[in-house]
Amino acid sequence: MKFNPMPIIYFLFILIMGAAGISPAEASALQAFVSIAPQKYFVQKIGGAQVAVSVLVPPGADPHTYEPKPAQMRALAKCDIYFAVGVDFEKAWLKKMVSFNSRMLIVHTEEGLPRIPVAGSHDHGQDSKHQAASPDPHIWLSPPLVKQQADHILSALVRVDPKNEKLHRANYAHFLREIESLDRELRDLFSKHPGEPFLVLHPSWGYFARAYGLQMISMEMEGKEPKPAQLQKLIQEARKKNIRVVFAQPQFSSKSAEIISREIGGGVVLVDPLAEDWAENLRRAARQFISAFGKK
Repeated sequence: MKFNPMPIIYFLFILIMGAAGISPAEASALQAFVSIAPQKYFVQKIGGAQVAVSVLVPPGADPHTYEPKPAQMRALAKCDIYFAVGVDFEKAWLKKMVSFNSRMLIVHTEEGLPRIPVAGSHDHGQDSKHQAASPDPHIWLSPPLVKQQADHILSALVRVDPKNEKLHRANYAHFLREIESLDRELRDLFSKHPGEPFLVLHPSWGYFARAYGLQMISMEMEGKEPKPAQLQKLIQEARKKNIRVVFAQPQFSSKSAEIISREIGGGVVLVDPLAEDWAENLRRAARQFISAFGKK
C-alpha cells in the first residue's frame, strides 16, 4: 500500500500552529493590519473569520507619535493588506512598511471623506487663521463617516479575497444596518441637547460633535497644551457656559484638565476615542457627555 504523508504533515502543522497560539483558520485567513483598534472592529465586521486583523498602535499609546516595534515590522512583512486611517504616524511609516513588503495592499480608508481642520483652542477650529491646519484624523468617531470607510474596506477585501466576495458583501450589509441603527440612537439622544458645549483636553471629538449638533471646545491648540493666557480664557469660557466637566483621554496626561476642573469647580472624566468595541464605546461616550450636560 502506498504511503500517504499528508495526514502526518497536517498533524505536524496543527501542532506547530497550536504551539504558536494560531488556529488553522487563522493561518489560512487573509492577514490584515490596521493602525488603531476601532478599525479592527470595522474590518472584522466585514471580513469575518476570513480575515485575521492585527492592530499596530497598542492600548494606551499615542497614534500621533507611535513608532512600530521590530516584531511588528516583521509581521508587516508577511501582511496581505494594511488599512490606513490618516493618523499622523502613517505619514512617516507607510513608505517604510511598503519597503518591507511591496506586495502588501495599502488602503486609505480616509480617502474622499470630508475633513475638518484640527480644532484649535476655544475658537473650535473655525477661525479663518486655522483653516490651513492639518485635517483632523478622528474620522472613526462619526458613524456617518464610518459608513464611507466601510465602503473602502469592502472594496479592498473583494479585490484581495474575491473567492469570499459574497460573504464580505453580506457582512458589509449587516454592518451598515448596525451603523445606521447606532446613528439613529445617538441622534435621538442628542436631539434633546442641541448645541450643547463640552470641554475636551485633546480635540478628538470634532466629527462626533458635528454629526450630532454639539459644540466641542478644545484645550489643546494644534496638538499643544494651552499657555497660561489661553488657559485663563478657557476657564472664563467654561464658567460663562456653566461647564463643570473636562473630558480627557487615557493616551494623554490630564494635568491641564485637572487644573481647569479645579478652577471651574468640576471634575475630569475619561473618554477613550481608541477603544476597540467601537459601537458600545460611542454609546458610553454619549452617556458621559449627556451626564455632563446635566451637571449645569
